[in-house]
Amino acid sequence: MDSTKLMRSLMFVPGHNERLLKSAAKSDADVLLLDIEDSVQPISNKQIARNKIIEYVKKGAFINHRVFPRINDRESGNLLRDIYQLTISGVHGFMYPKAKKGDDIYFIDKLLETIEYEKGFEIGTFKLIPLIETAAAVLNAQDICKASSRVVAIAFGCEDFVSDLEGIHDKEHESLFTPRAMIAMAARASNVIPIDTVHIDVHNLDDLEVNLKVAKKLGFEGMLILNPKELELAHKYFSPSVDEVNDANEMLELYEKAQKEGKGVALKNNRFIGPPMVIMAKKVLAKNKMILNKNKNE
Repeated sequence: MDSTKLMRSLMFVPGHNERLLKSAAKSDADVLLLDIEDSVQPISNKQIARNKIIEYVKKGAFINHRVFPRINDRESGNLLRDIYQLTISGVHGFMYPKAKKGDDIYFIDKLLETIEYEKGFEIGTFKLIPLIETAAAVLNAQDICKASSRVVAIAFGCEDFVSDLEGIHDKEHESLFTPRAMIAMAARASNVIPIDTVHIDVHNLDDLEVNLKVAKKLGFEGMLILNPKELELAHKYFSPSVDEVNDANEMLELYEKAQKEGKGVALKNNRFIGPPMVIMAKKVLAKNKMILNKNKNE
């Protein structure tokens, strides 16, 4: 595993906003979601956003980040312009909004394949992060994950989901628990990264921390970020702690010792250490190594 796969934080940045682009280039976000969709209005600003993104990418402003522009959906009339203009070196892939089923992702996959062939990129160069924003998308999440080998992660868009559901985004976030759990499970079952929804109340860091604790328990590996002030907490919860790293190392040492002695399991604090715990320990150490590599390269 390498640090380019790190997705603890995916920060939205309006592509037409020069001030925010400059700020994002200096941020600690793992992934920049340079937006050409909802935050770029009126429509005339969308070409400005494409031009600005190309300018900043080509001059190397985002060299320490993974870059995934959020493009417009199939029915917008802007999708082809977005993808054709932004399939350039320095862009790693695209966030695709309003994905409802696997066919949407298959369509984008084939469109990218055609453009890659025409521009001389290796087929599969540009990856995809579908945004799950409707009830249908939640129910089809695994189909969406498996529709293309380009899919490296799926992300939850809670506000559009609640609107589509005609539900209520309650302060306790109970209405989001089930879709969050379903999205995380679909992603893990498909070997892609689950990304949790944005935290709308960006100034309420206490509530953000409550949500991050739940997200980590559900299996999410990162979250969508609206404001740089959220990055520190997101990175704290989606990075292994010192205790977790020490425990993982100790588990592996005890397990390897047990294996050499011909024992199937080891004991740590009166708990059995079997294959599932060993697998988890290896994942913790691999994640920690990615973070150390990223910090070293910055």
